[in-house]
Amino acid sequence: MEQQSQTPHKRRVRYKGKYPRKFEEKYKELQPEKYGDTVQHVIRKGNTPAGMHISIMVNEILDFLKIQPGETGFDATLGYGGHTKAMLQCLQGKGHVYATDVDPEESAKTRKRLAEQGFGEDLLTIKLQNFCTIDEIAEGVGGFDFILADLGVSSMQIDNPKRGFSFKVDGPLDLRLNQQKGVSAAERLRTIERDELAGMLYENSDEPYCEEIAKAVTDAIRRGEQIDTTTKLRGLIEQTLSFVPEKERKETVKKTCQRVFQALRIDVNNEFEVLYEFMEKLPGALRPGGRVAILTFHSGEDKLVKKALKQGFKEGIYSDYAKEIIRPSAQECAQNPRARSTKMRWAIRAK
Repeated sequence: MEQQSQTPHKRRVRYKGKYPRKFEEKYKELQPEKYGDTVQHVIRKGNTPAGMHISIMVNEILDFLKIQPGETGFDATLGYGGHTKAMLQCLQGKGHVYATDVDPEESAKTRKRLAEQGFGEDLLTIKLQNFCTIDEIAEGVGGFDFILADLGVSSMQIDNPKRGFSFKVDGPLDLRLNQQKGVSAAERLRTIERDELAGMLYENSDEPYCEEIAKAVTDAIRRGEQIDTTTKLRGLIEQTLSFVPEKERKETVKKTCQRVFQALRIDVNNEFEVLYEFMEKLPGALRPGGRVAILTFHSGEDKLVKKALKQGFKEGIYSDYAKEIIRPSAQECAQNPRARSTKMRWAIRAK
């Protein structure tokens, strides 16, 4: 009998235990269109499904923006497209939303997802560029009636080990929103001076152990060690903080890792410089009476936004602005723990 050459069937790699732990093993969560029940189960448990992002404070944002059919809006950070979709639904097929994102990988997925849901190029224009270019886009369309800037990093980026945003899983120490541009966090650490690193950790995340961490990192680099993965950096931080009393050490290491990774992410993506430029250009991008809502996730961002809006109000640029921050509800924080650090501020352009 003549034997036919066939490609052997390759079984999917099975994971140990009842539930998958690794990002790449969560095949059901990564296919929400096929496994909707699994995705809803994960969300009900208060977790974010792999490859997804749960939009924060959607109701509060829409209540403030008061979007009307026929208006033109701008979403500064497209991400998974949850906020964008909610704003597009308010337009009821009349009007347009312009959105920016610097992540080519995730923005392509979101463009396809929203198009399949009926939000094509007639309603939505996505530009692969930084949101500080808002003035260029506004000039071409005559300004915006509503603007949203969600300054948080999307869960799809945080959870994917290949992006290097999380200290909880092993991956390359990258932290760039666009991996095709700039230098990775690992490359940044290779050449940075001790004083500069200590200053970065303090200014970007108020890290109390900035001096100790900066010394440990630069000493390790000088010895020829490679700090090029998330676990290597986490291990160095654990070793550096070994002097902390044992009963406090686990929580201290966790919080320090969060702050160090945040500081590096802000640095390699020039986040403060981009936000400062955006806040300067914001008034000129809003039409008279136009509204802007901004979500921040750490004190440095919030201070910068608060100062710019307050100054604009004093100068008569804004007719009103948020004197107090708006926070997500307790219910939302329980359902989505990543919402806990969110602060919303807003302003209305003077007519």
